[in-house]
Amino acid sequence: MEDINSIAASGLEQFAINRDQNKPKDELGQSEFLQLMLTQIQNQDPLNPAKSGEFLSQLAQFGTVNGITELNSSFDVLATTLQSSQALQASTMVGRSVLVPGNVGLLETGAELQGAVEMPSSSADLTVLIHDASGQLVRQINLGTQQAGTVRFAWDGFSNAGEPVPTGTYKVSAQAFVDGEAVTQTTLIQARVESVTLGKAGSDSSLNLRGLGTVLMNDIREIL
Repeated sequence: MEDINSIAASGLEQFAINRDQNKPKDELGQSEFLQLMLTQIQNQDPLNPAKSGEFLSQLAQFGTVNGITELNSSFDVLATTLQSSQALQASTMVGRSVLVPGNVGLLETGAELQGAVEMPSSSADLTVLIHDASGQLVRQINLGTQQAGTVRFAWDGFSNAGEPVPTGTYKVSAQAFVDGEAVTQTTLIQARVESVTLGKAGSDSSLNLRGLGTVLMNDIREIL
């Protein structure tokens, strides 16, 4: 006759397999498992009883499998909730402007190209440089002495010579003099959100910005 300990161990293994394969009809639940354990105790050989450590080991394995299954279910619910929340948040941003890291901005008719500079430390002289597609300097904006933090800027679309330039995309950079040396700073570009692409499970949603392409929601520095 098959050893009752082997039957219990086999039942535990079947429980784990059924949990993983998600087969409700063949699933060995908690009550069935405990009943099997009780049967094992009642039918063990009096002259060769099972050691208590064996029972504890099987109970621990059952608890681990059951706990992992419930934990995975909780994570699935949490992930779905977070994804729905992110989708709702992203949908409310359509039509609004955001600040995102970048060095290319869009100059439109009758509008300014706006952005900001992230300053890790104060500077006696902060300068924003605007270059066209060929790399030629179009405009230099002197912002003077600035403290550490986010410094906003706006370009009206006129060159250093005072002439209007064509609409389109322009490269934006910034330099600050820190301890007598010119240090390149991180620039942020202001752009309007035209649409949202919702991320799949485990991935972030992305924003489609007017004239600038796509950025992840996590890259947004500020919503205006």
